[in-house]
Amino acid sequence: MRISSRGRVTIPIDVRRSLDLHPGDEVALVVDRKAGCIRIAKSVGGLGRGRLIAESLLGEGDVDLATDGNHRCEAPDA
Repeated sequence: MRISSRGRVTIPIDVRRSLDLHPGDEVALVVDRKAGCIRIAKSVGGLGRGRLIAESLLGEGDVDLATDGNHRCEAPDA
């Protein structure tokens, strides 16, 4: 298997069949540094890549935000 210039690899058909992977399926790559390998896991539970990223960032912000409607953004004075 080769990595393309864009960092892509093709999952061989026998692997896709054994994992029941189809076009559009979400997969996760799990790096196992000790074993020196990457494992492929089919995402389950309906959480897509975007949702997983958003959940991993939850609570990581360092800016106070207001949602009560009493705060307005104003353009700086020119």
